[in-house]
Amino acid sequence: MRVPLSWLREYVDLPATETGRDVQAKLVSAGLEVETVEHLGADLKGPLVVGQVLTVEELTEFKKPIRFCTVDVGQANGTGEPQEIVCGARNFAVGDKVVVVLPGAVLPGGFAIAARKTYGKTSHGMICSGDELGMGDDGSHGIIVLPPETEVGKDAVELLELVDEVLDIAVTANRGDCLSIRGVAREAAIAYGLPLRDPALIDVPAPNAFGYPVQVSEPMGCDRFTARTVTGLSPEARSPIWLKRRLQKVGMRPISLAVDVTNYVMMEVGQPLHAYDRHLVQGALGVRRAAEGERIVTLDGVTRTLHAEDLVITDDRGPIGLAGVMGGADTEIADHDVFEDGGRSTGDVVIEAAHFDSVSIARTARRHKLSSEASKRFERGVDPQAAAAAAQRTVDLLVLLAGGTADAGVTEIVAPSAPHTISIPANHPDKVAGVVYGRETVVRRLQEIGCDVYGQDELIVTVPSWRPDLAVANDLAEEVIRLEGYENLPSTLPKPPSGRGLTHRQRLHRRVGRALAGAGYVEAPNYPFVSEQVFDQLGLDADDPARRVVRLTNPLNDEEPALRTSLLPGLLAALRRNDGRGSHDLALFETGLVFLPREEQGVAGHLPVDRRPTAQELASLDAVLPEQPRHVAVVLAGAREQAGWWGRGRPADWADAVEAARTVAREAGVELVVRKGQYGPWHPGRCAEFAVVVDGAERVVGHAGELHPRVLKALGLPARTCAMELDLDVLEEVGDDTPQAPGISSFPVATQDVALVVDGFVPHAEVEAALREGAGELLEAIRLFDVYENAEQLGDGRKSLAYALRFRAADRTLTVDEASAARDAAVALAGERTGAVLRG
Repeated sequence: MRVPLSWLREYVDLPATETGRDVQAKLVSAGLEVETVEHLGADLKGPLVVGQVLTVEELTEFKKPIRFCTVDVGQANGTGEPQEIVCGARNFAVGDKVVVVLPGAVLPGGFAIAARKTYGKTSHGMICSGDELGMGDDGSHGIIVLPPETEVGKDAVELLELVDEVLDIAVTANRGDCLSIRGVAREAAIAYGLPLRDPALIDVPAPNAFGYPVQVSEPMGCDRFTARTVTGLSPEARSPIWLKRRLQKVGMRPISLAVDVTNYVMMEVGQPLHAYDRHLVQGALGVRRAAEGERIVTLDGVTRTLHAEDLVITDDRGPIGLAGVMGGADTEIADHDVFEDGGRSTGDVVIEAAHFDSVSIARTARRHKLSSEASKRFERGVDPQAAAAAAQRTVDLLVLLAGGTADAGVTEIVAPSAPHTISIPANHPDKVAGVVYGRETVVRRLQEIGCDVYGQDELIVTVPSWRPDLAVANDLAEEVIRLEGYENLPSTLPKPPSGRGLTHRQRLHRRVGRALAGAGYVEAPNYPFVSEQVFDQLGLDADDPARRVVRLTNPLNDEEPALRTSLLPGLLAALRRNDGRGSHDLALFETGLVFLPREEQGVAGHLPVDRRPTAQELASLDAVLPEQPRHVAVVLAGAREQAGWWGRGRPADWADAVEAARTVAREAGVELVVRKGQYGPWHPGRCAEFAVVVDGAERVVGHAGELHPRVLKALGLPARTCAMELDLDVLEEVGDDTPQAPGISSFPVATQDVALVVDGFVPHAEVEAALREGAGELLEAIRLFDVYENAEQLGDGRKSLAYALRFRAADRTLTVDEASAARDAAVALAGERTGAVLRG
């Protein structure tokens, strides 16, 4: 909502020294979000005057039409002689009054004006358009043509109200009253402790039987409808400058007098209105729900098919307007008085000021994707008591500006309703804020916002009609607190009881994140939405459980209607996006929930809102939600170690993805079983499968390795991209992350190296497991330090695995024979299980 300070001062006598910044500070303190203060005309410097065009000479020797004009500016130029000006606009003629900027002036944007030679003539100034003066579009798309009665030589800065301050307020959804000058003026009056001149407090004639006929068949959707008639409007009447300028300052474009007046009153009072050309309305006005499939052409020229829940304004022909949203083209007030059918307008208009149900209007506006200034106000709440005053204000302005006559008939249809009252303890705001305000302060603040307050310890508060957002006691408490100043609330930190902190699950997730970040990975959280086509791109089998997804009823993106069952689609998309933007060496990770549908689908019940749900109610809700285990995943591409003076570097490969899994497992205190695997997107020869022992049985918890070339091509990923994904919840379940202090022995270590030759298909993990078991308790550590393949020395399909074995006893120094015996036992068991033989 844009609020010109000059307009605001009409209803509140703000101190003359108060600037827009001062008012902004006051309103922000009162709880309104004033985003900016725009200083109109701050860099404008005169002379800027009214001139009259005396002569126009067409210069035809140029590619575009150019006019050489003489303009009478009175004594503004110091000589009284006509001013010679070159101009390219064509929407003015000899005798028109225009706005002239003379040499020495500066226009908005720092554009200095000086006499200059152009198109073979010397131009002493410029004839101005609205855009050049920072006024915005006035609908003419050209030079400003002033009313004929405007005085030549008059200061145009004052005439056009070019210097002003405009507050731009971000009005929240619950404060529809502040979508008007009236509402903001009320807040300013309260903030400054000044009286308010309410523009809605005017004399309104009582309804009678002579008004325009109206039939409301949907009182739940329209609880108030006021209709007034003005006759004999002059077809030559145009909106005065002050009216146009105020509309431009609040961000609206002037159109025609009748439309401008209704828009002006809407911005002033907050009540949307609509003016119908009485010549075009056939029969009585009506309010009803639309019939399914009915059509209407709205003022924007679009033919719309109506829904049965849409509220419409009708005449004898059918719908002539979307109630509270936009009028119909059939009854639009034209800028001329002769219609296409040859009929002539009588200059009579019917004014509609109605109050519609906010939910109904909001749904209609969204259904038709048609947000208007009217719908924006109705869906946030409009003062129903202001309808009659807004209609009277419109009638008064039309009579004043267009020479019309107010018809004696007044139509007002009102559905019975009672004012909303709230019972609130007088000390309730004190308890909410933790500050002692006292009853007098509470009553005074509630009365300032328009409430009627009765009672002593227990207050009975009648809410004003313009504040439909005040529904319960806490709303009233918030009003007291904001008017007393949020900044005056004490900054007291809560004192939590001892023993509270992060849960075990939260600590594990943080440790995993820190460990991966320390290993060089960058966290990249992603949206949990996926397209089901991504499973084909990942190469998952048709019966893969990961293809069973939870579909969203109202997805943010129709192309991604399902919730993810894996973290890889989002991470790989982030890797592709960054690679496409020039970052080729990437290592990304994410920890997040995946969503697995349950075998039996259920429907969640409604939880109570007047009390805390019970444990059983919460459990019943959880029972129908999809399972949501937390996973951890990484993706790598490009260089894992950068090349430089220190060495050649190396690219990321499948071993890095496997090591990332081991890093996560160490943080969870889990011993991973690592073996050769084959699954979905991974290359079958470079895929590791991870398992853990749960209740004596192995359970697969994830995979890692290099992605299949077909997957890389389908997803547009860099060559040799690697990935890893683990079920973090299972690791948490079976892990023991109790910190273990390392045992430091005072006895020396005995190191034995062995090189074993095995078949090429034998996994290193099986050989290592056999060596570890065969070596027994004396083995402290085992490490694979070399893999060698040579058909001439080892034979076809054979490879050599070299291990370093570290032996140590806790109570003595091992002899060579003891270490050798342990080594021989390890080699023997490896040979028995895997066919390994010592390399000779």
